[in-house]
Amino acid sequence: MTISNTGTGDVDPAVRQELERLRDSIDNIDAAVVHMLAERFKCTQQVGRLKAVHQLPPADPARESRQIERLRRLAESAKLDPGFAEKFLTFIIAEVIRHHESIAEDTANGQPDATG
Repeated sequence: MTISNTGTGDVDPAVRQELERLRDSIDNIDAAVVHMLAERFKCTQQVGRLKAVHQLPPADPARESRQIERLRRLAESAKLDPGFAEKFLTFIIAEVIRHHESIAEDTANGQPDATG
């Protein structure tokens, strides 16, 4: 028996157990992704501070292009849609650039970096 259309029907215990096992795995993966992104942003904040102190531009289009191509290749080998991977990285890059611009502005104004 499978789940009813309303989601409230009786479910075979084996199906429910497998569903819970898979959802637990998804929850663990989501937690790992969040922690990995936090570590990534800690590194990019350091890059932003270094760029600001040395008056380097917040964005590096050549590196961004290389990273996107690299991630597309990794996605293909992992059987993940490369277009999705590119959209994901592009979103992250835009956020990093936003942080770098903020750090550069704060540095130029003599304000301490609020990002820690």
